[in-house]
Amino acid sequence: MKACAWWRRFLFCFPLVFILPHLFSVLELHQNQAVTDAPKENTQKFDVQNSSVGGGNDAPKKATKKFDHLVLGPAAGEGLPNRLQCQGVKALNKTRFSNPAHASGVGDGIAFVTVFTIYNNSPDSTVNSRLSNLVTVGNASYSKPERSMAIMNVFINFIQMRMPQSNVIILTDPESDLSLRQNRVTVLPIQGEYSRDKLMLQRIRSYITFLEIRLEKLSQDQGHITHFIFTDSDIAVIDDLGQIFEQYQDFHLALTFRNNKDQPLNSGFIAVRGTHDGILRAKKFLEKVLEVYSSRYMMASRMLGDQLALFWVVKSDPSFDAKRFSKAQAFTKEIGGATVLFLPCATYNWTPPEGAGQFHGMPLDVKVVHFKGSRKRLMLEAWNYFSSSTDISDMLCLILKSGRTKYDF
Repeated sequence: MKACAWWRRFLFCFPLVFILPHLFSVLELHQNQAVTDAPKENTQKFDVQNSSVGGGNDAPKKATKKFDHLVLGPAAGEGLPNRLQCQGVKALNKTRFSNPAHASGVGDGIAFVTVFTIYNNSPDSTVNSRLSNLVTVGNASYSKPERSMAIMNVFINFIQMRMPQSNVIILTDPESDLSLRQNRVTVLPIQGEYSRDKLMLQRIRSYITFLEIRLEKLSQDQGHITHFIFTDSDIAVIDDLGQIFEQYQDFHLALTFRNNKDQPLNSGFIAVRGTHDGILRAKKFLEKVLEVYSSRYMMASRMLGDQLALFWVVKSDPSFDAKRFSKAQAFTKEIGGATVLFLPCATYNWTPPEGAGQFHGMPLDVKVVHFKGSRKRLMLEAWNYFSSSTDISDMLCLILKSGRTKYDF
C-alpha cells in the first residue's frame, strides 16, 4: 500500500518538473516585454506631439492611425537633384512655375471637367450629422457634406490662381442640390446613376455624354477650340497645364502613369484635345473602357474598376510594352485608333504617399498634386497655409513632409 501511495505521489509531481520552469519563463518574458514596450509608446507619443502643426488644440492626444491635425515627418528626396529641398516648411530651392499672368501661349481655351454630387439628407439627420461629424481646419469648421463642398471650392481656387483664364465644368446629378456662384464655373446636370457604389462607373458615362455634347456644339461653332482636362476634384493645379497641348501636338487624349505593375494608370487625370478628331477618338476610347468596366470589373465598381479597365484596354494592344511605365518619361502610342499621350504621374499626378515612396520626393517641375485617399484634410490645410503665406514652394514643403500621414478625411 505504501508503495502504491508513493507511486501516486510520483505520478502527480513528475509533470511539475516540466511545467514549473515553463511558467517561470513565460512570466519573465511578459515582464521584459512590458519594460521594452513602455519607452516605445512614450517615444511615439512624443514624436506625434512634437511634429504637429496647427489644426488641433494643444492638449496631448493619444496616437491614432488617422490624424485630425497636420503631422510632419522627414521630407523625401533630401539631397537628390531636381527634387524640392525643405528646411522645416521653408523651401530651400524653388519649384519651376510659369507666371499665371503670362499663361501658356496656346491660342485655344482650357476647361477642367469633374464629376461631383451631393448626397442630400433629411433635415433631422443633417443636424445630427453636423453635431457629430464637425471637423476644423484653420478657423473653419465643416460637417461631412460641407467638407465635400470645401474641397470643391479649394479645387476651383487652385485652378483660378494658376490658370485664371480657364473654365471649370462640374458634371452632376440633376437631383443634387449643387449651387456654386464663382466666375468661370458651370454646373452641368447629366442624367445617370450617381449612387456611391456606382459613382466611378457613372463618371465615365458622364465623360462620354459630355464629349457627345461638345461634338454637337463643335459642329455648330468651328471657330473656337477648347481643350479639356478631366480630373478628380481632390487635386491642386499648381502650374499651367496648357503647355501639354503646345508641347505635344500629336495626341488625342492623355493619361498619367506610374511604375505600378497592377495599376499603372490613374484615372484622376485625363486630357482631351478639343478638336473634332480629338473629341471623337477620346469618346470612342472611353466607350471601350466603359465596355470593359461593365463586363469585367463590376466587382470593383465602387473603386479602382475604372483604372483596371483603362489598363486592360491599353495592355490589350499587342504592340504595347508595359515596361515603358518603369521610366518617368512621356511617350505616345496608338491604342484602339487613338493617339494616347502617356504622362508621368510624378509631374502630372503627384500624390503624397507616392512622393514619400517611388517618386523619391517632389520633382521641381511638378504641376498637379492629387490628395487621394485619406489626404483630403491635407488639401484644405495646404490651401489654408498658402492663403497666409502666398508661397507655393513653402506650401509644397508642407505637403511633402505630410506625405506619410493619413488623416481623418
